[in-house]
Amino acid sequence: MPRRSDRDKNRRDQVRGRTPSKKKQEVVDLPMEDVREAVTALKKGKVILYPTDTIYGIGCDATNYDAIEELYKIKKRDRSKSLIILVDSFEMLDRYIEEVPEMAWQVLKLNKKPLTIIYDRPKAVAENLIAADNTLAIRVTNDPVCRALIRGLRKPIVSTSANLSGEKSPVGFIDISEELKSRVDHILDLPLAKTNVPPSSIIKISNDGTMKILRK
Repeated sequence: MPRRSDRDKNRRDQVRGRTPSKKKQEVVDLPMEDVREAVTALKKGKVILYPTDTIYGIGCDATNYDAIEELYKIKKRDRSKSLIILVDSFEMLDRYIEEVPEMAWQVLKLNKKPLTIIYDRPKAVAENLIAADNTLAIRVTNDPVCRALIRGLRKPIVSTSANLSGEKSPVGFIDISEELKSRVDHILDLPLAKTNVPPSSIIKISNDGTMKILRK
């Protein structure tokens, strides 16, 4: 009988290898100089404004406690309200959760749209990202800009909508308030890869096998 670690590796490999179609992944030509400048800002502990796989967001290095504190101040967000992080792959997801539940792997295998999952027992991130119940929300992103930022930083990045707390989330760059723009350290002014994308679905999958849909 294979060891547990072997079973987990095989399961992750199956998820990573999912192919909805025979089409090759689209190659996106990114302005890499702009991306590198944003990555440099992230490495320095700065808060950036950037396009995500849903809407424009602000974020920082998910392992940098001080940067996350600054993000909360910039957004005027209550620290009791949790943030989410983005990872660029299933391998990276596995590095920041003690044990990804079997059910989560199955959901990820079938999912085809932005999906945020709340997991038990996160690890290796800044402690001010972890909710009081020892959970963390993570989305595996396929967005080319987000993936380039994460790969350049070699760490997950925080993602929260580019608006002051209590204000409406921006549909486009023009909707982002000048106050917020003046508060962040760096702006990566690139278009969204896709427009009119609804907010990601949010589900909580606990290690005891229970699943709760928080937002469809």
